[in-house]
Amino acid sequence: MGRTILLNGRPGVGKTTIIREIAERLGAAAGGLYTAEIREGGRRQGFKIVTLDGKEGVLSHVDIRGTPRVSRYGVNLKDLEEIGVAALRRAVAEADYVLVDEIGKMELFSEGFRRAVLEAIRSDKPVVGTVLRSKNTWVDGLKALPEVTVIEVTEANRAGMARSVLDLLHATSHTTS
Repeated sequence: MGRTILLNGRPGVGKTTIIREIAERLGAAAGGLYTAEIREGGRRQGFKIVTLDGKEGVLSHVDIRGTPRVSRYGVNLKDLEEIGVAALRRAVAEADYVLVDEIGKMELFSEGFRRAVLEAIRSDKPVVGTVLRSKNTWVDGLKALPEVTVIEVTEANRAGMARSVLDLLHATSHTTS
């Protein structure tokens, strides 16, 4: 069992909700980020980055033109780097736990983000993240690291997943310290 737990599962199964619940339970001991929908007029228009220390930025939006793009969304690498990557690096330096939602298609356009994720996993800090489910060479390599445990989130197990992950983190911290 590694110090890093990566949750995967189909879109909409509740991975971000689990990360947010874990963040709430860990409180100030956790650092990092999660993503949230940007809704306008009842329709999803994009996604924002929300750091656990209160900063926000736009990850993607339908109104962002040019590349990179995922589906109908233009990806905002500037906010991802300046807010998201910075939050991960602060968490590694200052927090007891690092949370990252999500290691997905949009985020993978950023070399800085990929480096920050690897730095977190290679640190001595427990890391909990959500990860792309579909095949991706970089993500597949991440999932195969010896310090990484991948857990599939389903409708059947999602209700107790935050508690299960926290129990695993607690058990791991006692066996590695």
